Amino acid sequence: MPKIVAITACPTGIAHTFMAEEGLKKAAKELGFEIAVETQGASGAENVLTFEAISSADAVIIAADKAVDLSRFQGKRLLETSVSSAIKNGKGLLQEALQASYYGEAVKKDGYLDQVQKMKADRKEKTKTPAAYRHLMNGVSNMLPLVIAGGIFIALSFAVNIDSKGVLANALMNIGGKSAFALFVPVLAAFIAQSIADRAGFAAGLVGGWIGTQGVMYGSANGSTGYLGGIIAGFLAGYITLALKKWIRVPRTLEGVKTVLILPVLSVGIIGFLMIFVLGQPIAFLMQAMSNGLASMGASGSIGLGLLLGAMMAFDMGGPVNKVAYFFAVGLLGSKTVESEVIMAAVMGAGMVPPLGLAIATFINKRKFLKEERDAGKAALVLGLCFITEGAIPFASNDPLRVIPSIMLGSAITGALTMLFHVTSPAPHGGIFVFFLIGNVWLYLLAILLGALATTAMILALKKNKELEEIL
Repeated sequence: MPKIVAITACPTGIAHTFMAEEGLKKAAKELGFEIAVETQGASGAENVLTFEAISSADAVIIAADKAVDLSRFQGKRLLETSVSSAIKNGKGLLQEALQASYYGEAVKKDGYLDQVQKMKADRKEKTKTPAAYRHLMNGVSNMLPLVIAGGIFIALSFAVNIDSKGVLANALMNIGGKSAFALFVPVLAAFIAQSIADRAGFAAGLVGGWIGTQGVMYGSANGSTGYLGGIIAGFLAGYITLALKKWIRVPRTLEGVKTVLILPVLSVGIIGFLMIFVLGQPIAFLMQAMSNGLASMGASGSIGLGLLLGAMMAFDMGGPVNKVAYFFAVGLLGSKTVESEVIMAAVMGAGMVPPLGLAIATFINKRKFLKEERDAGKAALVLGLCFITEGAIPFASNDPLRVIPSIMLGSAITGALTMLFHVTSPAPHGGIFVFFLIGNVWLYLLAILLGALATTAMILALKKNKELEEIL
C-alpha cells in the first residue's frame, strides 16, 4: 500500500485548506493509499507530520497557495500543486506524486547522485500554482489578521465615540488605525519578500513597505503608496535580495556575516532608495488618482463598479480574482472616506451571496443536489453569514458551468444594489457580526437577500433533477 504525506495550506487558512485535506483523504481511500495530511490553517498547523511518517512515506504532496517550508522533505519524492487541484483532482495527484522528482540538494539513488539543479527544474515544471501568486498569497495570509482586527477596531472607535473626551474611541483608533492598520502594508511586503528570498528578504520588504506608507518619497509631501506600493516593494525586495545572495560570494567562515550584515544592509539600502527617489512618487500619484476618481464617480459609475466587484468576488470564490477585488476595497478603506466604505460594503455583501444563495437552493429543492451537496449547504449557510465565500466551492467543483454563472449573477446584483443604496461598512470583514456598524443596514440586508435569491433562482433553473439513487 503506497504511503503519502501531504500539507494543505491556503492564504486565509479557513476553507480551502480543509477542503483540500478532505479531497486528498477521499481520493486515498478510493485508491487504497495510506495518507497523513497536515493542515496549516488560520489557527496554525494541525495534525503535524511526524518524522516517522515522513521517513516511511513514498511521496509528499504540497497542496498550497502560499509558501510552505520544505526542509523536512529532503530526499523524498515531492509534488507541489494548488489547493484547488487537491479539491478537484485528488486521485490524479496521488498517482502523480509517486512519479515526482526527488527534493533536496543531492539524493543518492541506485548508486548515483541526482544533481540539485536538474531536480529543482523538474519540480518547478510540475508546480501548478504560479510562483508570483504563491509569493503574493504568502504576504496576504500574514497580513489578513491585521486587516480584519484593525478594521474592526477602527469601526468600533466610531461606534463608541459617545463621551466628550473620546478616551475610549481614541484608544480603539490607536489599536486599529494607528497600529494594526498602519502595519498591514509593511507586513504584506515583508512576507512577500520572505517567500521569494527566505528570511534574508524580510527586512528589505518591511522597510520598503513602511517607507511607502509614511509618504516620505522624494517629491511627495503626504502621499502614500498604499497596498499597491507594498506589493511592488515586496517583490522588488525579494528578488533584489535573491540576486544579491547569488552574486555575493564569501568564504564559508563568513557566511554568517553575509546573512546578518551584508545582505540586510545592501538590500534595505537599495529598496529604500528605490522607494524614496524612484518608485514611491509615481505609485503614490496612481493611488491618489484612483481615490479621486472614485470620489467623483457618479451614481451610474458606482453601480457599474459594484457589478464588476461583485462578479469578481464570486468568480473563483476566494481565489486570486476574488482577492484582487477584496484588497482593492481594503486598500481604499485606509483613506477613511465615505466612498471607500461604500466599496467595502459592496465587496463584503457580494462575497456573502454565493454560499447563501446555494444554501437556500439546497433547502428549496433537494432533488437538484447530491447528498454531499445538501450537507454542504448547511455549512454554506453559516459560512456565508460569516463572509467566507469559499463555502460555495463544493458546489462549483461538482458543476462549475452552472454554479459559477449563477453565483456571479447574484453577487453582481448585490454589489450594484449596495452601491445604489449607498450602504457603508467601516469594517473589512466579519459578515453579520459587524452589521451593527453598517450604515443603511436594512437596505444592505435587502441587497444581500435579493442577490442570494437571484443565485438560487438561476441555479435551480439550470440544474436538472438527480436520479433517486444519487440523492439518497
